[in-house]
Amino acid sequence: MLLQDLEVILEVAQFRSITAAATNLDMRTATASAAVKRVEAALGVELFIRTTRQLRLSPAGERYLPQCEQALLMLRQAKQNLQEDQSSLDGEIRIALSSDLGRNTITPWLDHFLADNPQVNLRCNVTDSNIDFYRDAVDMALRYGSPTDASMYGFKICNVPRLLCVSPAYLKKHGTPQHPDELLDHNGLFYQLHDLLQDEWTFSKDGKTHKIKLKGNRASNDGDLVKRWCVAGQGFAIKSSLDMAQELLNEEVVSVMSDYQPTGTELWLICPSRQSITPTVRLLRDYFREETHSLLSQLVDKGILNSDVLK
Repeated sequence: MLLQDLEVILEVAQFRSITAAATNLDMRTATASAAVKRVEAALGVELFIRTTRQLRLSPAGERYLPQCEQALLMLRQAKQNLQEDQSSLDGEIRIALSSDLGRNTITPWLDHFLADNPQVNLRCNVTDSNIDFYRDAVDMALRYGSPTDASMYGFKICNVPRLLCVSPAYLKKHGTPQHPDELLDHNGLFYQLHDLLQDEWTFSKDGKTHKIKLKGNRASNDGDLVKRWCVAGQGFAIKSSLDMAQELLNEEVVSVMSDYQPTGTELWLICPSRQSITPTVRLLRDYFREETHSLLSQLVDKGILNSDVLK
């Protein structure tokens, strides 16, 4: 039983729902459910009575939870007392970043973060491959998609639409497609992770799905290189709106076929466990949320994205 598990128990008791408690704590429902099971196993009693319609405290839970809450309040106060004299952060940030977003967007943000917190050091792992936190010696990873391992802990940063991008020079030479089927007459620029070539693109419009398998003469496991090819006028690429934000704002590339939306994603700050969440991690989480909101707002203001992305 972990200290953080008790915090989950209190949230579940407040919301009478594991799902609602998980949402409020920025964690996956499976992670919260596992925390409840650990506490009940350690105590040897069920703290909650579960039915098909609701969840409520058991008699044992009603006796245990008030004392548990008092104990956690004392521990939080003790921690706050220790941190009151710390006016700045210190230590080392060991973070994994994807190649395109990391190099071109996040790194400048981290430069500003370090300037505001001069006692902090940065160790950056830039790769599009999956991260092993212990093998790769990193404390957190900024990645597209939520954690796939229930033992990991993550903070959602923002929603991220994907866009079909192309340079104006390419459109001038080859024309602008109006329907996914017309992409068969154009050159695709593909991202490849390990042996998986992402040459089948999926679009949605009015609740209908359109899948198209493209032809193309370029593929790479480096998202930054795929973007460079797109900017250079070599063909079409499906890219994250964050990855391509500056190029879209500078009109080096444009988003086409806006009625047909590629499948979107989410940006998450992922840590190996709840125990690895530090004040620096939480500050970075808030910082990344502010910066991504600002960048996405610029795309909305220019009419490139729908305002729904900011909700």
